[in-house]
Order: sequence, then C-alpha cells, then structure tokens
Amino acid sequence: MTLEETLSTLQELGTEQNIKTYRRHGAGDNVYGVSFANLGKLVKKIKVDHELAQGLWETGNSDARTLALMIADPEKLTAAEAEKWLKESTYRGLIGYIAAVVASSRHANRLRDKWMKSKHESPRQTGYCVLCCQLRDAPETVDLDYCRNLLGTIEKQIHDSPNMARYQMNSAVMSIGISVPELRDEAIATAKRIGKVDVDHGDTACKTPDAVEYILKAANRKVRHRC
Repeated sequence: MTLEETLSTLQELGTEQNIKTYRRHGAGDNVYGVSFANLGKLVKKIKVDHELAQGLWETGNSDARTLALMIADPEKLTAAEAEKWLKESTYRGLIGYIAAVVASSRHANRLRDKWMKSKHESPRQTGYCVLCCQLRDAPETVDLDYCRNLLGTIEKQIHDSPNMARYQMNSAVMSIGISVPELRDEAIATAKRIGKVDVDHGDTACKTPDAVEYILKAANRKVRHRC
C-alpha cells in the first residue's frame, strides 16, 4: 500500500467513539479513531514496510504513528530514529509499540539502559518497557544478574520516579517475576517491600496492578506478561 492509500483507509476506518477514547488517553486532535482490531488487519495486509512506516510517522497522526510502529522493521531501525520517535511521541499509547520495535533491534540493550537512567517520564517509562518486551518475547537473552540488580534499583527509585515511569517499573518487577522463575521469590519480596505504587491514569479506566498478586496469578496460569 502507498502512503496515500494507507491514510485514506485509516480515515475511513475511524469512528467518533474511538476518537473520544483515544483523546482521553492523550492522542490529541490529529487522530482518526481506528480500532486496534482494524489496525491488526492492516498489519496482516502490509506486513513489514519500514519506508511506509517512516512516511506514516511523519504525518503526526496518532493512528498512523501506531500503525507505523506495528509495521516498522527492527532490522532497519537506527538508534537515531528510535530516539527521534520517542522524542516526538506525545501520545503515551505509542510507548509500548516503540519499546517493542526497539526490543527486537540491535540497539535494544543500549537504548534500554540509557532510557532507564533518564530523569524524564517518557524515556524512563520506555526503557523499562523495552525490558518487559525482552522478558516477554526472549527471556533467555536477558542476563539473570542484570535482572537481580535491577530489582534493587527499582525498589530504591520507583516511588521518586515520574508518574508513568512508576507504572512501567512496577510492570518490570512483574515481568521479572513471571519470566524469570529463578528470581520469582526475589521479585515477590521486592514487590512486598515496595508496597502500593500510586499512578495517576487520568480520565481513563486503567489501573495499576498489584505486583505480588499479578505474579502469582500469571505464574500459575503460565501466561506471558504484556510489555
């Protein structure tokens, strides 16, 4: 599909109800309101097309940018491009998709660790989200000692971190507890010491899971934690 064809299709698939929902999550005014089910159908049709992804991103439209990240090629992604996309992301719904692309790229560990150390909300949130994606999709690639040390870092820093970064750090504790069985007890103990993690989700129905409860339920069901 060409850029023009893709944008026309996105505009046709949008709904007013989805626009209202996405705006509550910070999508802004440049949004068509395309359901994720329909985005998924487009991904199946387009598959991977990094050039189209770049064109979609430059439109600034939230739906186009979401689709861009879903069809981007991790092998062609440059570190500079990943940094640019993160910097230009004003919609927090894009964070997980940026993280997923980065997690599958050769820049994953370097950008993950750099972003985790940021004092700013979006980079720190994204860095921890990259880790969650790695643990979900390829836990064997993440060093055991790295995860163990990170639990200590999260425990020390989580309550003083920016709002959505706290949410993702909590998710990282859950991801370690679920995807790294050797550290499950340590992750649960860390979560207990951390206690309740307060996150402001704005005018949405989103909630912050209790890490201990989530780890135990997910481990028993043998499900993968989303990033």
